[in-house]
Amino acid sequence: MKETVFREKNRSYLKSNIRHAVIGVVVGLVIVVFKSAFIGQFLNIQAILINCMFAVVITLSIANSLFIFEMLLLKEKVPSWQLILVYYSCNAVGMLIGIEISYGLVSLIFQEPFRFLQHYQEYRFSGVIVLVVGTLIYFYYAQKGRMETRLKEKEMDMAKMMHLKTQAELQTLQSKINPHFLYNSLNSIASLIHEDADKAEDMTLKLSRLFRYSINSQQENMASVADEIEIVNTYLDIEKVRFGDRINFIIQIAPEVKGIYIPRFLIQPLVENALKHGLNNRANDGILQVAIALEDGEIAITISDNGQPFPDDINMGYGLQSTYDKLALLYGDAYRIQISNHPQKNIKINIPAAR
Repeated sequence: MKETVFREKNRSYLKSNIRHAVIGVVVGLVIVVFKSAFIGQFLNIQAILINCMFAVVITLSIANSLFIFEMLLLKEKVPSWQLILVYYSCNAVGMLIGIEISYGLVSLIFQEPFRFLQHYQEYRFSGVIVLVVGTLIYFYYAQKGRMETRLKEKEMDMAKMMHLKTQAELQTLQSKINPHFLYNSLNSIASLIHEDADKAEDMTLKLSRLFRYSINSQQENMASVADEIEIVNTYLDIEKVRFGDRINFIIQIAPEVKGIYIPRFLIQPLVENALKHGLNNRANDGILQVAIALEDGEIAITISDNGQPFPDDINMGYGLQSTYDKLALLYGDAYRIQISNHPQKNIKINIPAAR
């Protein structure tokens, strides 16, 4: 991994230098045109090559000085005036190094004497060009930096808005309680008050607990399998008062999944759906089973019953639609739902296992 990053940095550094070398050639040719126009005739080949060589070497020197400037200084939080001071200092140092290297190359190639740090006319001429070009580049990157900062701020705001929207949608999905269930539960409690006051009180407390879990005051989107099954058992205890011994409720949870986190209020609506649409009219020997286990690194949740089969054009009522919506919000495409009547009627959900 480190070698790959190092190679990428080297490749980027090489591309940057090649790009600046091309810029240097263009600058050199522009200088040649201006000098030719000033003296009234075209410069000879040697003068053109020397000007281009000067421009390339100086450009590369400045570019590498600025590269060092970015590596060493921009990582730290420093005042703007210090950044500007160091920026122009790097331009000046790069220009000075570039000029001396250029004259050194001219001395080697054309056998001319080399006078170290005595090229005052070239310093003045190149200094003006570097000052103008450097200022334009500085303002360009400063404006670019401000625009990128604003863009990132807008992206952050958009991400926050999307997060809040998702949270609101999840809370809406998780806070739904079927009004028919509430109506039936209150009727059952009312009928028990005179027959068995203790049982009516127990049912009222369980109904209150179910609502408290549904409302979810801490705004949490996930809960452990153990907590989810506990609330499913609370729901089934309430429904047992209405169904009596007509339905046998079976809960099978593998020990290793109890600490795994799944979406809050995921199982109860599907259990309610099975009771409402599958087992509601069954007179006796009804079976509703909830099984949760690990399968190939995923958590598999299966709700099955021996009631009325799913229709071919199954209606996406609250029980199913809220499940699809919730899983899509939390997992994107990383989930599966299978609805089947054979060999056993069931709904099976596969989601990533997270602790």
